[in-house]
Amino acid sequence: MDLGIKGRRAVVCASSKGLGRGCAEALAEAGCDLVLNARGAEALEATAEHIRSTYGVNVVAVAADITTDEGRAKVLEAAGEVDILVNNAGGPPPGMWHDWEREDFIKALDANMLTPIAMIKALVPSMMDRGWGRVVNITSQSVKAPIGVLGLSNSARAGLTGYVAGTSRQVAGSGVNINNLLPGIHATDRAVALDGGVAKAQGITSEQAKIDRCKTIPAGRYGTADEFGAVCAFLCSAHAGFIVGQNVLHDGGGVNATL
Repeated sequence: MDLGIKGRRAVVCASSKGLGRGCAEALAEAGCDLVLNARGAEALEATAEHIRSTYGVNVVAVAADITTDEGRAKVLEAAGEVDILVNNAGGPPPGMWHDWEREDFIKALDANMLTPIAMIKALVPSMMDRGWGRVVNITSQSVKAPIGVLGLSNSARAGLTGYVAGTSRQVAGSGVNINNLLPGIHATDRAVALDGGVAKAQGITSEQAKIDRCKTIPAGRYGTADEFGAVCAFLCSAHAGFIVGQNVLHDGGGVNATL
């Protein structure tokens, strides 16, 4: 399918690897020029060069921490006027309710709620002026079904979801669509780390931990970054103009819910 976004300019945050990279590659395959961001300069430039050579699009790499004022300023300066924004940032650490203090919640809110809101406020006005734009926020399946040990993530991402619910409907009439993409378990470095933690705690191998977790997913496997990126690219496409303020699960059926 021609997504109708060839020549569009996209910012993809936290895109040197994992789900962010999957989104960046899918947008590049659709013909978008990219502004990529991540904290690690070496991995980011390697990803940028791979995308340039593979897809023949223009790629600007900005090594910066998107969750800081200084980092966002660097990305926004490089971005200029863009048509597509993919918000992404690593999730806060797991724990128990009694582990977290005010400072922990502030860090989670800064990374997973206030940073995407700041990027939306910075880039959406010019999209509205031009009459076209797409924003996809990578959140989590925990927005639909909160996960006990991810209380920091549950809280911050739920706040972003509420913000998007109202904002998306205020800007849709100007041709700008804002939606959230909710990943379940995917074959990324984070999944490997989580499997390793379970393996250590239970005295089993990481492979057994993965097998056990796959049994909890109706699809019977982990998702891939390529699959996730393809869904993101569709939400950014010319065909998604009537999708407004939605929370799209990409979890292999892991969340059993009708709404």
